[in-house]
Amino acid sequence: MSSRNSLSQESHNRTRENPYFNGILLQDGAVTDESSNFDLGGVSDIKEISRSTSDIGNLRRKIIDLDISQKSMEVDLNDSVSDVILQPFGQASAEMVDSYPSLPPLMRPAIEKSYRVNKVKTSLSKIPLPQSAASFYNGHSPRMEIVESCESINSLNLFLKSRREEVDAGVPGRFLHTVIGQDVPEIGSVASTIMYAFYLNEMLESHQFCTVPVINMRRTELNSHAELKWLLDSCQIDQSSLIFIDEIDLSYYDLFGSLKLVLLNGAKLPTKLQALKESVIEIFNCGKGERVYPWVEKVTSGQGCSSCTLIAEKLSMTSPEILAGQGFSRLLLAGILLDSGNLSNPQCTSEDKYMATLLINGAGRFGCNGLYQILRYKLYDVSELRVADILRKDFKKWTRVGKQDNGGSRLTVSHVGMSYIGISLEQLLARGDTSSREIKLFQQMEKLRLLMIVSGYYDQHKNFKREILVSTESVELMKNLLIFFNSNASHLPLKVLNQPGLAEEYMRAFEIDKVTSRKTIERLLEEFGGTAKANAVWIKQSMEKWV
Repeated sequence: MSSRNSLSQESHNRTRENPYFNGILLQDGAVTDESSNFDLGGVSDIKEISRSTSDIGNLRRKIIDLDISQKSMEVDLNDSVSDVILQPFGQASAEMVDSYPSLPPLMRPAIEKSYRVNKVKTSLSKIPLPQSAASFYNGHSPRMEIVESCESINSLNLFLKSRREEVDAGVPGRFLHTVIGQDVPEIGSVASTIMYAFYLNEMLESHQFCTVPVINMRRTELNSHAELKWLLDSCQIDQSSLIFIDEIDLSYYDLFGSLKLVLLNGAKLPTKLQALKESVIEIFNCGKGERVYPWVEKVTSGQGCSSCTLIAEKLSMTSPEILAGQGFSRLLLAGILLDSGNLSNPQCTSEDKYMATLLINGAGRFGCNGLYQILRYKLYDVSELRVADILRKDFKKWTRVGKQDNGGSRLTVSHVGMSYIGISLEQLLARGDTSSREIKLFQQMEKLRLLMIVSGYYDQHKNFKREILVSTESVELMKNLLIFFNSNASHLPLKVLNQPGLAEEYMRAFEIDKVTSRKTIERLLEEFGGTAKANAVWIKQSMEKWV
């Protein structure tokens, strides 16, 4: 009895030497199966071995040393990123590498992957993440995370970097083939701009085109969108290689006839880019039957699905292996989930659901529901934002050409702005001793004669509250505004809020004494400013309403 136990224990020890590898190893030209510890008779012609499809899958399994607990914990956590290259198992690694040239293609590792240990930049503990199997098996560390590097993201970053360098050099002797979306910097728009430019660059054979994605927002505005910054970081996108609308002069290329525009998510260019409309050569993902520019021959109708769905479908038909990378697929998946309300909107199509399933590796340990909850939470989270970034997060601006001045030589131009925030005015002003000064600085930077901050939030009793703070450039303008409010008290009943630190000659705070929609406040502001809709320039910088 004791001998049987000893034999059993000995066998167990041998099979557990490499617990994560149960494939077939080559030793001295013979094929051995460590899991059974039997010699296969010195068979040298491996092609003659009969095996099932699942066995072949085991042969192609990536040989990765997952025992990194000691090494990873020794990493200096003061460093934001530390590369950890994971090598094959000690006994088998040298033999397998030496045997690669003689192995049939199916028996060679298909992909060599590397990982890196990142110090977690932002805590997700506040987000009520749903339970998921991936989270259960992988878990997470509150201090670090292991990030997989994939070839598709590396290719994407090389593309972005090379295009950035060419634009900095002026794109000599080539057409600037620009992919640009609407001026609503939501995740779906940014992701589709980057990915469709990458797809066109891979498909176009002409070297006359320099295909460049241009993000239709200013780079400084990126700080106001925590959800977008988190997504780009988690996908390992090189943000320094991205090109924003304030970093390139498209009118210069249009002047010399070298601009070719690809318009995303609409049949018409944004108002500020209308002068470039004759350069449009392609429209991608517009409404069915929309044809604003009749000279454009290449038009792709979206049939109501997300633009990221259409791009993922194109990539799956041409280079499906590129979608296997987690970061690459996460960028597209995030756009689909937000565009479709986590695949639950009535407008969500079967194509959206199918492509989300294909890209599910991008969700990682969070699962689709968890990834969606993170993005939604960060969309409204302002805890890490400065006052100016909070105001810029959901901001609209009108420009009005007024009457001629006394000299009659020119027209006067004035700007009126409105910011929506999801916290109370007390919370906004309590972010620091200089909060009111930062509001004034934001007003001066945007060149606004009048800034209205509209707050909408729920108090501790779950009652909805609406507050406004108005800041004017002059005492006279404040007096005129208060007279206007008084004359429209039936539409906008106000109660004065005493907030310390406000210079009441230029800045006043009020609580709206009834439930009032954002549209009503916008209409009254337009009426006070004398801004006709035909002359208005409206810049919206947030895809969702706060309430």
